[in-house]
Amino acid sequence: MAGSAHGHTPAAWTGVTISFIGFCIAGAFMVAANPLGFWAGIGVVLLGGVVGAVMKAAGLGMPKETQQHAEARRRAAADA
Repeated sequence: MAGSAHGHTPAAWTGVTISFIGFCIAGAFMVAANPLGFWAGIGVVLLGGVVGAVMKAAGLGMPKETQQHAEARRRAAADA
């Protein structure tokens, strides 16, 4: 995966960061036995996924691999 730079995009970093913050919020409120805060944290986790998807749709994610690139990758793997 390192060769394809999987996930190294603004959309991926933003979505994961927001989701991580949501997990932290949910975890803190779970320990504090506060169900409303816990579900608010889960809402932030889901918001991270939505933000990442919207940013990807706006062109800030990984572009789709073209047929040319797929063929070149297969040839390179066969030659190695």
